[in-house]
Amino acid sequence: MKGLKKHIVLFLLMVGICNNALSQSRNNMSLSHDHLILLIDLKSTRLQVDSILKAAGITNVSADMIFKGEHDNLKKDGWKVKKLQNDLLQFDLSLSALKKNPQPAPFVIFNPQKLKDNRPGYPGDVPFGFNNFARVTVHELASGQTRFFVPGNDRAKRIILSGSFNDWSTGRQQMLKTDSGWISDISLQPGVYAYKFIIDGRWTIDMNNRLFQEDGVGNTNSLYFRYNYTFKLPGYPNAKSVNVAGNFNGYNANQIHLFKTFNGWERNLYLKDGIYNYRFMVDGKWVTEGASGNDPRGTSVSLGETVDFKLDGFTKANKVCIAGTFNNWKPDNIFMQKTATGWAFPYTLAAGNYQYKFIVDGKWMTDPANQRKADMDGETNSFICVKPNHTFTLKGYPKARTIRISGTFNDWAEDGYTLAKNGDNWTISLRLKPGKCLYKFIVDGQWVLDNTNKLWEQNEHNTGNSVVWVEN
Repeated sequence: MKGLKKHIVLFLLMVGICNNALSQSRNNMSLSHDHLILLIDLKSTRLQVDSILKAAGITNVSADMIFKGEHDNLKKDGWKVKKLQNDLLQFDLSLSALKKNPQPAPFVIFNPQKLKDNRPGYPGDVPFGFNNFARVTVHELASGQTRFFVPGNDRAKRIILSGSFNDWSTGRQQMLKTDSGWISDISLQPGVYAYKFIIDGRWTIDMNNRLFQEDGVGNTNSLYFRYNYTFKLPGYPNAKSVNVAGNFNGYNANQIHLFKTFNGWERNLYLKDGIYNYRFMVDGKWVTEGASGNDPRGTSVSLGETVDFKLDGFTKANKVCIAGTFNNWKPDNIFMQKTATGWAFPYTLAAGNYQYKFIVDGKWMTDPANQRKADMDGETNSFICVKPNHTFTLKGYPKARTIRISGTFNDWAEDGYTLAKNGDNWTISLRLKPGKCLYKFIVDGQWVLDNTNKLWEQNEHNTGNSVVWVEN
């Protein structure tokens, strides 16, 4: 209990009371009305459960004990155990013995997992999010830029804004001193960003921002969401509460609250590119505005880039479909529309790398108009990249039959991605995660370095790997 008290005091001093919009996992911890509430999903991995137990300051219980139903140690420490639906356990501990002031609102900490697939300091992909400020210190301007504000600090000589948006620069984004504090305006695309302020050489989080994230190497960063979508529900002037839920948040009806407006209810937030279904809950009852009938999936929204899939010919075919990694290769899910010269279908995709095939009257085939290929489970598929952030180029090799690329982005798979030939160059564009990327080209089975890139490092085979740094 002593360690638990110390842990709770530390979190309260750091961030106060918050409702973290990054609580995507069902594992979470909350402080509400002098009780510590711990939720554990039995479908989680051992690492996830051990992590949240550690975050709660519980050292005498392991994930294996939780999975086996061995809760005696927790009960001895005063925890009450309750099993909820869908394999969810609730552990409740009264904090009255610690003489803490009752909390007027929940204090939620998202599951503090290590960022396994991300460079430290760069937030991973999240399906949605919204900001939570004690005092708004980051907001959007009419010009389209985002303004960061540090109130006060009159005696400071220099304040730098640093974050994932400028590769954590320590000198590039110097803030401007005003009569009320310090400001800096930057251009941001919709998404989630980590940031800090450097005040006269001292790094600090945004004390007015209740959203934060551990970066996996012992540091804590403030988080900001640049919004790109507004949920709207017209009418219902007499409603007391309106929420929205969808497949982007597991249909959690208690997480996203709408605000009352002159015409109805609205809520701005960041929503990752993709295709989503959602519903509104008005005073505890589901409503499905804009959906046909009583479709339980609710209304659909598509965000991202529209890709025009086309297949020339096959005008006598009865049915042509598209299947790929974007729909789990479901064969009768996306039906193409017949045109005068063949078949076509516009489909919205989020930024990323995708494999696909056409299905013509039950027969699977690659896209004959697309040179770029990729392999999966021994099958060769057509490849397309939406919103690429890097283009690889290899010069020469005019007699090569096939040139592929492989690297840390695909676990060095030997089949790799197939490049397309453009004159004297072989090229392919990919969507890569921020940070350091190692790679090589495979020319007719022979691994070679990138002859257009001077950056490389030695590997365990003493043959070297080409290196590229990808910005956020």
